[in-house]
Formats: sequence, C-alpha cells, structure tokens
Amino acid sequence: MGRALFALFFLAGWEAASRWLVDPFWIGRPSQILARLGALVASGDLWWHTLPTLGQAAAGLLLSLALGIPLGLLFAANRYIERVLEPFFLGLYSIPRIALAPLFILWFGIGPSSKVVMAFSMVVFVVILNTYEGMRGIDRELVDMMRAMRASRAYILRKVILPGIVPWIFASVRVGVGLALIGSVVGELLGANRGLGWYVEHAAARIDVIGVFTGLVVLMALGMVLNEIVKTAERRLFGKRY
Repeated sequence: MGRALFALFFLAGWEAASRWLVDPFWIGRPSQILARLGALVASGDLWWHTLPTLGQAAAGLLLSLALGIPLGLLFAANRYIERVLEPFFLGLYSIPRIALAPLFILWFGIGPSSKVVMAFSMVVFVVILNTYEGMRGIDRELVDMMRAMRASRAYILRKVILPGIVPWIFASVRVGVGLALIGSVVGELLGANRGLGWYVEHAAARIDVIGVFTGLVVLMALGMVLNEIVKTAERRLFGKRY
C-alpha cells in the first residue's frame, strides 16, 4: 500500500511540475509517457525491444554465476592462487566496462553476443567478490570439526559451504540484475538494430524526450520486477521477511 501511494504521489508531482513549473521538453510528462507505452504495446514494438535486452541481460547474469562462483571458491580455497591473481583481478575490475564495449563489438559483432559479454563483464566481478567474502565468513572451526569426523569434501561442501555462501550469491544476483541490464543497454547504445538501449538512443537522436523517458521507465520497471522475483525466491528459501 505504501509503495502504491508513494508511486502515485511521485507521478502526480511529476505531472504537475511538467504542466505548471517546468517545460515538459526537459522532464517529459507521465501522461504522455503512458500514452507512448500504450502505443508501443498495441504495435508490438514494446516486446520487440524488451525481449532482446532482457534475454541478453539474463544470459550475461547466468554466465557470470556459472563462472564467478567457482572462481570465488577457488580464490578462497587456495591462498597462493589468490595472492598471485589478486593484483591482476583488481586491475581488470578497475577498468570501466564501458571502455571495453567497442572491443566487444569488434570481437563479437553487433549481434546479441557482444551484449551478453558486456552484461557478463559487468556482473562477474561482483559474483566473484561476494562468493569469496561468503567463504571467508564460514566458521572454520565447524569445517575442521567436520574434517575431524572424516566427513568427505562433497559432504562439507553440501552441508556447510554452500549454505554459507548462498545468501551472498543471492546478494550478487540482486545487484547483478541491474548491472546486467546496464551492460545489455550499453552494448545496444553502441551497436544494435533493436532493444531498449537502441530505442532510447534512437529517440534521443530525434530529440524525442518522451521516447527517452519511456525507454527508461521500461528499464526501471524491468529492474524492479526482476529484483522482486529474486527477493521472493530468497524469502521462500530462507523464510526471510522484507
């Protein structure tokens, strides 16, 4: 209820400001954005642009989890590898991913592959770091006790390590949803023929402020819905209340 009231209050204030305080050319107008959304839905263009952006972001996120979790576990389990690779890892992490976008397009073309790789590059470091921190937080005495009881590595992994790092992985996913969407959109801004990033760039080139805001609103809605899905999954798994 509180969220709905806040949204209504915000939209009403935005509408009033665009009518009486600020030229809507600069800030758009919610009623016009809603009308544009209706037109996009009616024409089918909304799904035409949303599906590739969402699919590329999802693929990049899943690829980040598939590679980032094992790498985080490896760094935490082997201190020698951690010491050797840490400077290079942090060096790569410090590179702005948007600076790599032209290379990704050069290597993988303007198709979906470059957008997936861009989304992957935005998320994978977060997954690695969160998995590593989750491993560091595991009770080492409990692990030593399990080993003293001759528990197998697979049993320790299943009963101690994975339950300890799963909350950190969920945290990675919640952060990664937004980052993956950003990566997908950045790739589309630089080279694409469809997608929400392309739609925003195309609208901006035509000085279509309503189109720009419409694309941004759809992206924000996608991020909110995906985060709610992740929160629901986490709540059902751990019984947490939000």
